[in-house]
Amino acid sequence: MGVETGFHVAVVGATGAVGNQMLKVLEDRNFPIAKLTLLSSKRSAGKKVVFKGEEITIQEATPEAFEGVQIALFSAGGSVSKQLAPEAVKRGAIVVDNTSAYRMDPNVPLVVPEVNEEALKDHNGIIANPNCSTIQMVVALEPIHKQYGLKKVIVSTYQAVSGAGAQAIEEMKDQTRAILNGEEFTPEILPVGGDKKHYQIAFNAIPQIDKFQDNGYTFEEMKMINETKKIMELPELEVAATCVRLPVESGHSESVYIEVEKGGASVAELKELLANSEGIVLEDDPANQVYPMASNCVGKYDTFVGRIRKDLDRDNAFHMWVVSDNLLKGAAWNSVQIAESLIKLGLIK
Repeated sequence: MGVETGFHVAVVGATGAVGNQMLKVLEDRNFPIAKLTLLSSKRSAGKKVVFKGEEITIQEATPEAFEGVQIALFSAGGSVSKQLAPEAVKRGAIVVDNTSAYRMDPNVPLVVPEVNEEALKDHNGIIANPNCSTIQMVVALEPIHKQYGLKKVIVSTYQAVSGAGAQAIEEMKDQTRAILNGEEFTPEILPVGGDKKHYQIAFNAIPQIDKFQDNGYTFEEMKMINETKKIMELPELEVAATCVRLPVESGHSESVYIEVEKGGASVAELKELLANSEGIVLEDDPANQVYPMASNCVGKYDTFVGRIRKDLDRDNAFHMWVVSDNLLKGAAWNSVQIAESLIKLGLIK
């Protein structure tokens, strides 16, 4: 890796589910890397990771570790980002942060390149990667918003367990085995590791993702509501969300109801619009049972949209089904895509 061929990139949280995917995406995209620094907690320091056939030793994430780094991809939890992102910026890096630490900060752009790439021009060193469930939804909404305007969004999510981390996946598998074998088990992680009660995820649907807020919505639901308005620059947009965890390993699914400003649009027009939009794959042929499914989206970068149909009571309302790999478009790929956009727009030297 010659120095002249690219950038000094750091991945923070390199051993986690998203960090792991970030490395895969960087390799897959052949991202221009001159030097790769892998950082994590003290506990994981010293482990080795193979990238493009080379073994790289993971170092402890400290302020000094960012010397010379140009692009830092963070996915190690909000507290780590709050502590170390400013340190990385101080040393000249541009930070793409995949936690909720800076998403609603008015001085930090919250970016999905298909929707608001131009917002990158206003960054002050930190760029926030939105919540996984928000990303795939706004990718599907933006073309419709541009063409027909957007008044209201009601979304119900069917979210994969991988969004809660590797241990949650293991818990789901262990519980499934236990139930099939007629054995006892004690839920310890889901819905939220730090909350008072834990429930089984195997053969269940849990209508709680993250902790409840005073208004009766969960933090995940409020993230979807607030982030959608910020990314799309629609502060007046009416948004409501219900977020549910299902026993699916990877791939978030969403049922989305929208009301557009202009009536008279047909389903055929919406399908054509979405089929020709960046980052979207239309899978919508009810006669042949073609529609997006979580099991088919894993490992793919796109957002899949189908089941587009007109509301039966309102001329300006539609329903659709949106599916994407929550670890890729919902996290790792969107982060790397932001870095690619920074290069494309000449925002990084």
